[in-house]
Amino acid sequence: MLGVGSIHAKFIQTEKPVLIISSYNPDAAQTSTTINDFVDELNRASSYPVVLENMNCKSYSSEAHQWRATLKNILQKYQGSETPSLIVLLGQEAWVAYLAQDEETKGKVPVIVAQSGRHIALLPPDADGKSIAEADSLSSSPIVADFDKDLEVVLQDWQPESIDFFTDVNEPRVRAGFLVEYDVAANIRLIKQLHPEVTNIAFISDNTYSGVTLQAFVRKEMAQFPDLNLILLDGRSNTIYTICDKLHNLPPHTAVLIGTWRVDMNEGYSMRNATYMMMEAAGNTPAFTMSAIGMGYWALGGKMPMQEELGKTLARQALRLLEHHDASSLRVNVTPSRLQLDSKMVKDLNVDLTQIKDSYELVNTTPSFYQQYKYTIWGVTAVLLLLSGALLVVLYYYYRTRKLKDALELSGRQLLEAKERAEESSRLKSAFLANMSHEIRTPLNSIVGFSDVLMLDDQLDEERRGYLEIIQFNSNLLLGLISDILDVSRLEAGRMMFSFKPCNVVELCRKVLTSVSRAYKTENELVFECDHPDLQLVTDEQRLQQVIINLLSNANKFTEKGRITLRIDLDDANQMALFSVTDTGVGIPLDKQAKVFERFEKLNEYVQGTGLGLAICRLTTEKLGGNIWIDPKYTDGARFVFSHPYRPDNQENTPPL
Repeated sequence: MLGVGSIHAKFIQTEKPVLIISSYNPDAAQTSTTINDFVDELNRASSYPVVLENMNCKSYSSEAHQWRATLKNILQKYQGSETPSLIVLLGQEAWVAYLAQDEETKGKVPVIVAQSGRHIALLPPDADGKSIAEADSLSSSPIVADFDKDLEVVLQDWQPESIDFFTDVNEPRVRAGFLVEYDVAANIRLIKQLHPEVTNIAFISDNTYSGVTLQAFVRKEMAQFPDLNLILLDGRSNTIYTICDKLHNLPPHTAVLIGTWRVDMNEGYSMRNATYMMMEAAGNTPAFTMSAIGMGYWALGGKMPMQEELGKTLARQALRLLEHHDASSLRVNVTPSRLQLDSKMVKDLNVDLTQIKDSYELVNTTPSFYQQYKYTIWGVTAVLLLLSGALLVVLYYYYRTRKLKDALELSGRQLLEAKERAEESSRLKSAFLANMSHEIRTPLNSIVGFSDVLMLDDQLDEERRGYLEIIQFNSNLLLGLISDILDVSRLEAGRMMFSFKPCNVVELCRKVLTSVSRAYKTENELVFECDHPDLQLVTDEQRLQQVIINLLSNANKFTEKGRITLRIDLDDANQMALFSVTDTGVGIPLDKQAKVFERFEKLNEYVQGTGLGLAICRLTTEKLGGNIWIDPKYTDGARFVFSHPYRPDNQENTPPL
């Protein structure tokens, strides 16, 4: 009994499987491509699992009587709860073995067929002869077999009838698929048109079911040509060597018609090498082909079926059957055939193509010079065009450069003058800021000082005291504005001096928090947190204090009766001290957090301030060797964090300026 291969996907499934039964080894190129394309397309559009069973059909004469039982065993595996939703038959052996099954074995599962012929031959009877009645039901001619002889000898000589799927087979389960149709009459007409003297047709077929089927169809079709004698070169009863002997001794006025050749009577696989041997043995006998075998080196040509990629198309037909989408329009299709001639053989044999009445296609044509060197010609042309274009560009820029030379020299002189004017403007700006620092801050200091003196007078009534407080408050604001502008200018110009020395920042923060609380007379709760009772940093104490005061002042502006927390943490991995000022105020939107450190940027125009405080903080922290940012994860207000370098071993380290 033949071995049967099975590949079954093991997973939880909600759909019944699709069963593929292949006649041949699925590693064969065409079969493998068809199966892979079918499975990929089916998996892409549905959840149906796929089961693959392989009949491993090889030789006809030694195996054909077993194929019916082999397929029956496969079908009986998938009954009851294992019944598939669809059966796909690939190959002629699987197709004809299915037709030979009884109704109970077939069941009610719909079938798709592919890689098989429209014209088939019935299987031979089983070893016990019980299937003769089944064969008779599909053919008008009874099958006669001498069971007294050895069964394999019988199969070598058995001449089955050729039947037509569309006219002789009634199988309603076959709903879709593709069948191959060979045109024997067209090939005989081609031979007679090119070689009217031919009186014998030597037909080559091998020891496979395809060969037997094709031979049966040729015998049937040759009845249309009673003037021609048919010589059968049958691989069931010949080896490659005896076939070559018969080819060498063919009678005059004979043409060879190649059908199939894969296996001889000894089951030896011989493909192209065998047909080369046949070609040498046939000598000058004209050769034609029905199946593309021998094309390109032996056969002149013939009308043959065109090979198509059917996997995806079969999968789409399967989906329509499985999902009942327009399944009524499905039918079994016939792949097209085409008359093809080898142009090299036409030239070598000096064939007069005007004698051919049917339309034909020349293949293996020698490409023209342009076709052979198309990409080289394109490349050379492109290079020439590129070089021509480059030459034009060079000439253009050469003349343009000469025109622009004087303009560039003039522009250079103008740029030099502009640079000198810019430097002069920078000097004037520095002088202006220096003068502003002295001329504006001096009278403001006087105003602030005398306002403080006047406030000490106990004889002032409330109205005048209120006026003095307004003068004092706004003078301080103006003084702060001037100081902020000057600080930003000096920080950006790198002219602000920093004096680094060890400082106990814990003590500094406590003092700053006390000073801010008294100065602003705020209703907010001011809190200082630090896990270290003493922390020494090498820093500019005055600038660090300015950053902390600015952040506390900013938090106080946007917090009403809330909590403001100043905290110090240590990042040992990066050797940074992290200062954070957290409030419970209105907060800052995420999309505006990156803008608050820009100069004159105010998120609320109605809140007192110039928009320079946070810009000063950014510039100062960078000069101190750290960075400043807003914590985006804190959402109960705003949390500003800035870093400052520190050495865990308390070594003095002056941050880079």
